Amino acid sequence: MEIGLNHYLVLSTILFTIGLVGIMRRKNILMLFFATEILLNSANVGFAAISHYYGDLTGQMFVFFIIAIAAAEVAVGLGLLIVWHKKHNSIDLDFMTSMRG
Repeated sequence: MEIGLNHYLVLSTILFTIGLVGIMRRKNILMLFFATEILLNSANVGFAAISHYYGDLTGQMFVFFIIAIAAAEVAVGLGLLIVWHKKHNSIDLDFMTSMRG
């Protein structure tokens, strides 16, 4: 049995669904970052599979840009997360939404 485009697109859909459920359930900001990464990786799988299927490198170039954006998001997000945890000793999202400013 050969792995075709449909298999990759089903995998991409499953990953996207897992990431979407992770964002909806958001209890912890670190898990929210992980779910966002899963969403971005599902898009990467879809872009790379379709790009390979059509023999065009455009989708693979988009994958490189998405990886760069994801790396920047992780760097900034984890930096903010460390500062938040040092200040409040919690990374719970429910605590963040009940703050008064």
